[in-house]
Amino acid sequence: MTLPKSFIENIQRSLGSEADDLLKSLSSEPVVSVRLNEDKLCDVDLSEMLEGAAEVPWASDAYYLSHRPQFTLDPLLHAGCYYVQDASSMFVERVLEQYVPFNSVVLDMCAAPGGKSTIISEHLYTDGLLISNEVVRQRVFVLSENMQKWGNGNTIVTHNKAIDFGSQLPNLFDAVLVDAPCSGEGMFRKDEEAVRQWSERLVKQCVERQQQILTDVWPSLKPGGILIYSTCTFNAMENEENALWAAEHLGATIMPVDIDPTWGITNSGIGYHFYPHRVKGEGFYICVLQKDEVPYSELRIKTNHKRSGQQIKGKDELISWLNNPDYWTMHLEDRFINAYPAQYADLVEYLSHRLICISTGIGLAEVRGAYYSPQHGLAMTKDFNISAFPNIELDLEQALNYLRSEAINLPNAPIGVMLLTYKNVPIGFVKNVGNHCNNMYPNEWRIRKL
Repeated sequence: MTLPKSFIENIQRSLGSEADDLLKSLSSEPVVSVRLNEDKLCDVDLSEMLEGAAEVPWASDAYYLSHRPQFTLDPLLHAGCYYVQDASSMFVERVLEQYVPFNSVVLDMCAAPGGKSTIISEHLYTDGLLISNEVVRQRVFVLSENMQKWGNGNTIVTHNKAIDFGSQLPNLFDAVLVDAPCSGEGMFRKDEEAVRQWSERLVKQCVERQQQILTDVWPSLKPGGILIYSTCTFNAMENEENALWAAEHLGATIMPVDIDPTWGITNSGIGYHFYPHRVKGEGFYICVLQKDEVPYSELRIKTNHKRSGQQIKGKDELISWLNNPDYWTMHLEDRFINAYPAQYADLVEYLSHRLICISTGIGLAEVRGAYYSPQHGLAMTKDFNISAFPNIELDLEQALNYLRSEAINLPNAPIGVMLLTYKNVPIGFVKNVGNHCNNMYPNEWRIRKL
């Protein structure tokens, strides 16, 4: 890998005597790390994957792996039992713990593919609400898939521009994460295309785009609220200089984050750098901005208190599919029924009329004539009452065939919809019609290559 000359010169200017160590690290093998979804794993044995693993010091249930498994061949990955994620970016958890209460309403502005959103969703869990947004259409469906697989129902996935939030939802969010599109310097050892695309002109374009996103989304953050700004690049223009620009032009204070000196994280005084020669992880920058307290009007959520969707018949059957029925409310739109936290029903309705919502909470069921067919999102949710359907345990070969959307042969299985499990973890539904089973796995999620 040949690094651009001007990039090398920039690193030498900014890091001085450490520059050679950083540049050498960009030629080393990337570190493989995962976050476990403990609520789904229960008694699942992951000892083979975690053999020789070390804990990520700034994240919960997170590990550096000693080897890279064939993740695609593990049904537990597809079931949302863990998420493969760069360790550096997991530091978002520390910021949330320090600054964001559990009952917050949070926006993840540039969320795909979803690693940081799963962290936010887990932090808020049963008390808060996350709007997880992606402006690029192809990527927003990947985001929705990953959020559904993680299994928390406290997330709305949207497909909007930053200006949509700033102009239509003033003073709504307690916290906003902007993991900004950047020049990608921190990903050089994982992505050769990022090296080929890099230029000083690209850096300047990224700075302008980042400032525009911050400007557009800023009005949606409550005064006193927290904006977490991050990039996967090294240069000061996209990082410290942008943070200072936001503090001055938008009105904010740069806040400290508690770190342990043994972690190897670099405190620049204006945010925190993760350099791959100092930490086990890719290049990453993060800064916390607290919006200045100024007089403001609370956003008034006006609803007609009457759901805009159709009436749902047979609610008792549907709610029995979930373990904590009082926590959820249901909504039927066209032929699909979603469930999401009842405490946020008015806000969800309000947002649904102002944003392009790709998925809301749990995909619970689809209306098929006189009966309800469970959606795949139900099998993924942590609140799923798995005893609501007959359970069929699959071996590895059967599970992979299912995840490829192939036909599944289940002799002596009962007629009707059944839940398939692998190592007692739900992976999806099939419908036995007598002479064969219809595979109900989402076709767009299927494994295309083994």
